Amino acid sequence: MEKHVLGLELPTDPRWVNIAEKNIAEILIDHAYCEQKAASSCISLIVNYPEKTELVEMLTPVVAEEWAHFERVLDQLKKRGYTLGYQRKDEYVEQLQKIVKKGGSREQQLVEKLLLNALIEARSCERFRLLWKEIGDAELSNFYYELMVSEAGHYKNFLRLAKTYMDADTVEKRWREILEQEAAILENMEVRADRMH
Repeated sequence: MEKHVLGLELPTDPRWVNIAEKNIAEILIDHAYCEQKAASSCISLIVNYPEKTELVEMLTPVVAEEWAHFERVLDQLKKRGYTLGYQRKDEYVEQLQKIVKKGGSREQQLVEKLLLNALIEARSCERFRLLWKEIGDAELSNFYYELMVSEAGHYKNFLRLAKTYMDADTVEKRWREILEQEAAILENMEVRADRMH
């Protein structure tokens, strides 16, 4: 699950995992909301594009899987004596929303949404890999290994769907642009101790 496999242009700052481990309650709370938002995003795509049979069939089980992840993160919080707490502003996703192209055809709008979802899954996968390899808590390390494997599959699914609704060359070109823009966003963001992204 190396950087180049995920296609990401910029690896996560190595300091992130050390800071994250010292603030594991905050990371778990933020992670829980990330899973909830991932499920909601898939539901939104299904509701807005019900005529896209491949999309509905591919994303329906992902909704259940993301929600199961949400429940599992809640379980990890509970085991450690923490409660869910309130959702925090997601500066990373807010910045990503700004690079999504507005307008265009219905298919172009769909592809933009699918690529944004692919990117968030790829970055989450990369962060899960860091937590799996570096975190001292053995149970959480195993937990993040399982999630890393799962999220890698989701990232590929979103890319595959994008290429179902638009020609592969156009999708690849746009994907490369988005990856470059995401790298620039991360370069300019501070390393946060209380966020998954």
